[in-house]
Amino acid sequence: MDRRVISSLAHRDHPVAAPLSDASVGRLLDRALPRGDERLLDLGCGAAAWLLRALASRPRARAEGVEVSPEALAAAHEAARAAGVHGRLTLHEQDAAVFTSPHAFDLVLAVGSAHAFGGLLAALATARGHLTAGGYLLVGDGFWEREPSPAALAGLGASREEFGDLAATVDRVAADGWTPVYGHVSTQDEWDDYEWSWAGSLSRWALDHPDHPDSADALEAASAHRDGWLRGYRGTLGFVTLLLRAT
Repeated sequence: MDRRVISSLAHRDHPVAAPLSDASVGRLLDRALPRGDERLLDLGCGAAAWLLRALASRPRARAEGVEVSPEALAAAHEAARAAGVHGRLTLHEQDAAVFTSPHAFDLVLAVGSAHAFGGLLAALATARGHLTAGGYLLVGDGFWEREPSPAALAGLGASREEFGDLAATVDRVAADGWTPVYGHVSTQDEWDDYEWSWAGSLSRWALDHPDHPDSADALEAASAHRDGWLRGYRGTLGFVTLLLRAT
């Protein structure tokens, strides 16, 4: 089963593709959009949950999203029409790492998408090229809450070197020329809600479509994901979302 289809199905009940609650998303956007008339860009927007949330409460804001998954973009278009914000949202089906635009943005988002650029520092470098002077970058990435066990690394399909601890992660960002002006560390409740939603949404789809040729694969993917989380990285992998400005 195509990984992009799996991701689209798994995020149906948790469209923000990261362990963040609705309240946390709202608080971060309030800090990142102080005027309300900003131009936003989400690099790896998925179903554009961040952009839709921002536009819904800020009628003067405009947004663009970049995403490679046609399934996610179709969901974004549908949600934007339902919310009445489709006239202020432009979506691009392409690789966010090579996206170009004739104008700069007041806020660039790259939450949970660093892997698409080759890592956190590469994501920061790409985002920098899209920012206005004095603009904000909202970036979210993983870090080690504690030393990862072999089971945690196996559950994530990751290496020990892929992340540092929280302090080391912030140090890397600061050394790259950014100053954190706000941040949020995801709680265990936020992680649990995200992971239960991921595996549960995919499982529900599989059980509701038993005759679909991908049903068995979807159920297996959900079970493997849930097992890797519960027996591996739960309580080990953290997630931090940082609001940054260029130093």
